[in-house]
Amino acid sequence: MRRFRLVGFLSSVLLAAGAALTGAATAQADQLAAAEGYVALGDSYSSGVGAGSYISSSGDCKRSTKAHPYLWAAAHSPSTFDFTACSGARTGDVLAGQLGPLGSATGLVSISIGGNDAGFADVMTTCVLQSDSSCLARVATAEAYVDSTLPGNLDGVYSAISDKAPNAHVAVIGYPRFYQLGASCLGLSETKRKAINDASDHLNTTIAQRAAAHGFTFGDVRTTFTGHELCSGDSWLHSVNWLNIGESYHPTAAGQSGGYLPVLNGAA
Repeated sequence: MRRFRLVGFLSSVLLAAGAALTGAATAQADQLAAAEGYVALGDSYSSGVGAGSYISSSGDCKRSTKAHPYLWAAAHSPSTFDFTACSGARTGDVLAGQLGPLGSATGLVSISIGGNDAGFADVMTTCVLQSDSSCLARVATAEAYVDSTLPGNLDGVYSAISDKAPNAHVAVIGYPRFYQLGASCLGLSETKRKAINDASDHLNTTIAQRAAAHGFTFGDVRTTFTGHELCSGDSWLHSVNWLNIGESYHPTAAGQSGGYLPVLNGAA
């Protein structure tokens, strides 16, 4: 008799535990289902500098309706869309001014960040205007920063995103290689072009490693930009534009829709 009572007691406990777990799972599913907002963070590669069609209210941030976050939102109709990416942003700028819209209802966050921290603009200026040796030296300085300082800066941003948007899937989007090598091309020497591409690879490796450490998805745009680099004959990147220097080395509208959007679709 006591055996049957024990069996009955254990069955009751298991049923109660199962109900509790089911209730918790249901509550979590409901919470995740409600997290359907999209927040796009980052620098000029996310804001859409170089793509044109800038939103007037975005001012110097130059957020474009042809940028990949805007295109993704238009195609998927998230419950809310907050576009805070800004031209020139560094990791500190994201922390200081872009995270406000994040919350428990945020289901997706995308971000490209790190290039400005590493001194991308100065690297390109040095390589365009100075000698091969000066270019290589400036690239080496940037890579040393990427090794020593950038990982901690990225960790600070990624941790803040997780804290503020605990239900969000986070897609960290990288940077393209800028030049097709081995092709006849006016402008920079092959030595400079290879050094710039290697620096982009170095940066992407660090970003991907830190993203993985936080459980985020890394979106690698080098795959979609292959065959569309500068010197390819079908470039999705602006070369040096002395009349609009800010657009130099940024994706065109085709680069945003053909290079970045498919990667965001895969990473989201």
